[in-house]
Amino acid sequence: MTRRFLVGSRLFTGDAILDGHGLLIGEGRILDLLPSGREPDAEILRLPDEALLAPGFIDAQVNGAGGVLFNDRPTVEAALAIAAALRRSGTVGLLPTFITDDRARTEQAARAALAAAAIPGSGVLGVHLEGPFLSPERPGVHEPRFIRAPDAADIAFLTGLAAGAPGARVLVTLAPERVEDDALARLSAGGVLLSAGHSAASVERVAEAAERGLRGVTHLFNAMPPIVNRAPGLALAGMSDPRLWCGIIADGVHVHPALLRATLAAKPAGRVFLVTDAMPPVGTDATGFTLYGQTIHRRGGRLETGDGTLAGADIDMIGAVRNAVALLGVELEEALRMASLYPAAFLGLEDRYGRLAPRHRAALVLLGADLEVLRTWV
Repeated sequence: MTRRFLVGSRLFTGDAILDGHGLLIGEGRILDLLPSGREPDAEILRLPDEALLAPGFIDAQVNGAGGVLFNDRPTVEAALAIAAALRRSGTVGLLPTFITDDRARTEQAARAALAAAAIPGSGVLGVHLEGPFLSPERPGVHEPRFIRAPDAADIAFLTGLAAGAPGARVLVTLAPERVEDDALARLSAGGVLLSAGHSAASVERVAEAAERGLRGVTHLFNAMPPIVNRAPGLALAGMSDPRLWCGIIADGVHVHPALLRATLAAKPAGRVFLVTDAMPPVGTDATGFTLYGQTIHRRGGRLETGDGTLAGADIDMIGAVRNAVALLGVELEEALRMASLYPAAFLGLEDRYGRLAPRHRAALVLLGADLEVLRTWV
């Protein structure tokens, strides 16, 4: 077994920053944290003194990157290309996200992502199906003609998918008011992770869905009604229900920073995590891309249709970490947890990602003094 001892930089363990320690890794796992003066029998890799070695980032919502859109190319090769493109920004694990489309292409995308997840070192952790079980009242950029309620065949496919790939994750974003209680319970019991989004559900309906396995809220505040006094809806449910994890897009465009700061104050620690909702231009100098046959323009930090409807986000995970510090006022350690440990916990992967600890994956990011990504290990 080849063992390497990464030493010289500070370490962020997921709990605290350590000086004077190194990380021993081998066979893709963390073996130990040791004082830097106790160098083991291993290949020594000296890291810059001013750098910070941290758990790599986990992104539960990635539509594309590096010029590739998963909806355009629902293949193993596309999933791998997206993961490879985002490694440069510190992401070590992600869910390729396929938005609302017809049944055949949705199933093709899900199978392809799970096949990619089965490849060691791919960085693909499963699949995120954002739709088609959404509210036609809150489609966002999703194509309304494909939006529908789940049927028995959908439930059988999704639970079979989860059962057939126990190490991967199958995440489905749905509108709780459009899915029957029995379907929610069967999906959750079958190993499918459920998140509410593109929804006009009442706060009461969200609570009912949480009783039946609803786990989170997708891009909180987007594609859902605003909070109003007599109908607070999904947005307030996400903020106030301690059972629910909330993914947030911290790009300064999708949600006002003040509202995200209020969310962080309201939620229990660990229940808010960063997502990118990245699209193909991320990691490129492209000025736009095509979705559902229409041009999506890249301008002013936004990705939008001609009428100004947002279509994903133009941000990577290290950009989201920087914004969490600069716009949301969180400490660097908490921003790193929001990009690693907390999304890992949402996905039920906190036993292998999100910490520098023995038996965890050697899935790491090395950050410079200005929070630039110097190196990534997957």
